[in-house]
Amino acid sequence: MSSPDPEAPSDAPEADDPSPATPTESIRKALTAYRVLAWTTGIWLIALCYEMVLKYIVKVDDPPSWIGVVHGWVYFVYLLSAANLAVKVRWPIGKTIGVLLAGTIPLLGVIVEHFQTKQIKAAFNL
Repeated sequence: MSSPDPEAPSDAPEADDPSPATPTESIRKALTAYRVLAWTTGIWLIALCYEMVLKYIVKVDDPPSWIGVVHGWVYFVYLLSAANLAVKVRWPIGKTIGVLLAGTIPLLGVIVEHFQTKQIKAAFNL
């Protein structure tokens, strides 16, 4: 048995190689999912507010009650995608909770998405 050739290139990364812990493509996919779901959650939340106005202020007898169900499921998927992104870009817990709660206030999720996307793109050169 012969020993490995010291001149041969190694497959293992060197200690001084500044490679990121999470691949850039993985962050890009998580960011895209987060952006789509932030907008989708925001749109469904506005629709839910419209339903609440119809039901409690205008006093419509039979407003569409399925909007709340759809928004609930879309918000659940938004939570999963935002948590996935938070883990990949290593957000602190306070920031993660703030982004997760942003989807509960009309248009705030979309505003937060804009600023977080800008920050992540700058930090990871996306």
